[in-house]
Parts: sequence; C-alpha cells; structure tokens
Amino acid sequence: MLRISLFSTVIFLGLLSCNPDKINPLDSLPLIPYPQNIENAEGYLSLSELTSISFNGAASSLVLEMKNFWDTSLAMSLETKPEGRLELQIDSSIEGQEAYQLHLTSKGVVLRAAGEEGLYRAWQSLQQILVFSKETGKIPTGTVTDKSVYPYRGAMLDVARHFFTVAEVKRFIDLMALYKFNFLHLHLSDDQGWRIEIKSWPDLTALSSDSEVGGTQGGFYTQEDYQELVAYAADRFITIIPEIDVPGHTNAALHAYPILNCDGVAPPVHTGIEVGFSSLCVDKPITYQFVEDVIRELAAITPGPYLHLGGDETQATPEDQFIRFINKVLPMADRYGKIPMGWFETRQTNYKGQVVSQYWAKEVDVPEGVRKGNPILMSPSSFAYLDMKYDTLSKHGLFWAGYTSVQKAYEWSPKTLVPSLPVENIIGIEAALWSETISDNSGIDYLAFPRILGHAEIGWTEDELRNWEDYKQRLQKHLVWLRSKGVAYYQSPLLD
Repeated sequence: MLRISLFSTVIFLGLLSCNPDKINPLDSLPLIPYPQNIENAEGYLSLSELTSISFNGAASSLVLEMKNFWDTSLAMSLETKPEGRLELQIDSSIEGQEAYQLHLTSKGVVLRAAGEEGLYRAWQSLQQILVFSKETGKIPTGTVTDKSVYPYRGAMLDVARHFFTVAEVKRFIDLMALYKFNFLHLHLSDDQGWRIEIKSWPDLTALSSDSEVGGTQGGFYTQEDYQELVAYAADRFITIIPEIDVPGHTNAALHAYPILNCDGVAPPVHTGIEVGFSSLCVDKPITYQFVEDVIRELAAITPGPYLHLGGDETQATPEDQFIRFINKVLPMADRYGKIPMGWFETRQTNYKGQVVSQYWAKEVDVPEGVRKGNPILMSPSSFAYLDMKYDTLSKHGLFWAGYTSVQKAYEWSPKTLVPSLPVENIIGIEAALWSETISDNSGIDYLAFPRILGHAEIGWTEDELRNWEDYKQRLQKHLVWLRSKGVAYYQSPLLD
C-alpha cells in the first residue's frame, strides 16, 4: 500500500483549470507518461458511482492499494463485489507483461492485462485519470491501449556519498511507481562509505559506514534492511539492482581492509567529492576473494536479474590491470546467477558472456561486445544525470556535464542521441541521482523532480508522441499533484 501524504482537497481544486461543468475528453487529460493510444468515446462515468470492485486473479495487494486510494484521496469507499463497477481482469490475449487496456464506459471501468504487472501499470494510469477528473466528478469515457517502448526504465540513487534511510528510499520508490519506473539502481559503495552489510567482511560496515561527504554521519543497511527494500519495491513492480563499484571508488573498502591495498596501508576516511584516486590491488589474490564474497552475498539476497559492478573513473588502475580485473570479475556475477552490469568503461572487457553497458559520457568508439549484441542502458550525463544543476542559480547540484533544464532533460531520445550506438541494443533509460550535494528528501525532491517525470515518459512513450509544448502543459498539472504529496520540487522558470 502506498505510504504517501493524503491529497489536499484545496490543492485538488487547481488540478484542472477548466469549467467545472465541462468534461474534457479522455485524450486531453494530462497523463504522464503519455499512453501509446487513446480513443475517446461519448458520455461519461460519474465518479460517485465508482464504488465497487471485482477481480479475477489480480493481486490482493493491488486491490488493497486501490481501496486505500479511494478512502484517502477520494473520501469514498471501494467495496469488493462479484460484479463491481471497477473490474480487474487477467487477459492472456494481451501481449507483453506491462501492456494493458483500460476501458472506461458510462457503466464502469475495466482494467485488462496479461498479468499483475500490467494491471499495476494500468492502475497508475487510472489513478491519474481519477485525480484529474476529481474537480468535475465526471470521468471521460474511452479506451487506453498501452505498453512501454523500453523494457528498462530506471532511476539510480546514490546512497554512498550521502546515506539515505530505509524510509527515505521507500518514499522515493513510491514516487517512482506513480510514473511506471521498473528498476531502482542503488549505488551502495564508494570512496566515502560502504552501505551494505557483508557478513564475511564485517569491517566494511563496522569501520567504513559512518562517514559521508562533508564529514556528517553516514549509515548502512543490514541485509534484512536491504531485503525489506527489495520486497517493498517488488510490491510496486520495481526491481532493485545493487551496485558495488570496483576496482575504483573503493577508498571505504581499503580503509576497512588495508590488505586490499597494494601497500597494505589503510587510507584515511574520505569525505570529499574527488574521484579517480583509489583502486583495489589487482595483483593480489585476496582482492578476487573479496569481490567474489561480496557478489555471492548480494546475489543471495537480490532476486532480480542484474548485479552492477561499477568500473567507472578508474584513473588509479593502469589500463592493462583494469582489463585484467574486469575480465575476472564479470564472470563471477554469472556464476551466481546474475547478469553483470557496468559503467561504459567496462566496454574494454574480453568477457564473452552477456554484460549490460551503461552509457554515461561522450564516447567515440563502439565496443566489440556491444556490436555483437550486448545490451546498452542509456544514462547520458548531459541529459539524464539528475545531480546536474538546472541553471546557474540552482541551490543543489554540480555542473561538470553542463546545466540540465527541465526542457533539456525531456528533449532527447535514446535512439538518436549517439548515432554510433546500435539502436537495437538499447534496452532503456536510467536517470542517475548522485548525492554529493544532497542529504535528505528535500534534496532528492529538488534535483529529481520534475525532471524525472520527463525521463519516465522517454522510457515509456514513443518518440513521435512526445513534444515539449504538450508535455509542459501536462507537467504543470502534475506539479500541483506532487505538491499535494509534499514533494518539494524545483520551481522551473520554464513552467507557469
């Protein structure tokens, strides 16, 4: 059940700037991400009549979530009945696990999908339809037929530079779910801190979890905490991907276990934001035992298909050593049943198995593995790094990749941004939120919102259905909705 603030009745009066007696057609409602196809119909359904639900095979957790929405957001009751005005139907004829059909008539609403995940995506669209029909109390009729463009639509949260609590991560998951994201990548280790319990190497958290950027108090997740987050996300059809960054970004690990350093000396705690100065000792056998132990323990508590091994900004590791290291550790993920992921530097590997290359900065070459079919995940820093400042006046963020306005974050396509990358290999988009300059929910809100809504639409909606002027009008309505949830988003001068 979503744990988000109750909607404010007063705020909802501003969600639609229209005549209360006017019923806007279904395709004019400000849905984000915008569906692939909407067909309008005549007539409307009175919201006050939508008080009963029936379901065949749908998850009881989804029904409970919907009932909670009726209670807290509509001030109505939704009762389970054999033939409800609202129907959830498992329909095997619908192709695609996230595809769905939403059919609205004057008699009721039917959500159809091949499985529970598709029904959940349909529910997010219906929730927005209800929100933006609340002022008139009249739901427009028609049919939404929808599916995602990319199978991977993710966000990354850096909990290593600054630590975020279980409650803070859950709040982020709740907001992601509203916009049909399906992957959350947690950056669990870096130079500043180690954030996940590894039972075979206990000093990682005993000695290297308290620090963070700026010298403030850090923290870590027990394996039970992590599994709680995995389960919480899974209830919202979001898969968590853990990242342990190696061989660079490892000062915290070297501080806890100096045996992993080539000189055997523990470096001091690092609380700055400099990068590229640390490296595991590639020539020591203990290094590979360490990495394999971490992979083994993480794989055991991660049901999703991927495990991220970092591999970026390895200036302290000579290139030949880096290639040797990557060639040894990528197969470890496969050995424990996971598809390895790595930042785009891992393109240099000779590993013959599948590995997801995460594109993040300008590159001129296309790795051989990518040419042979390995998946590419698009996270271009100039467009999809949520930690970049909006403009020169932004109170949070960095600007090494340039300023990224709300419009710039929306006006790009994974298919055309880098012509040398094979389009057929691109599996999706990930919006990355690095935390050098933020440490709490207000910072997450400021940098992520509203840009992350644009990334959600890039990942879900066909390019030809997207344009800035239309999206801007829809986004402005969503800002009111986000405000009602207590989201302290950035107030862009590009929006009214």
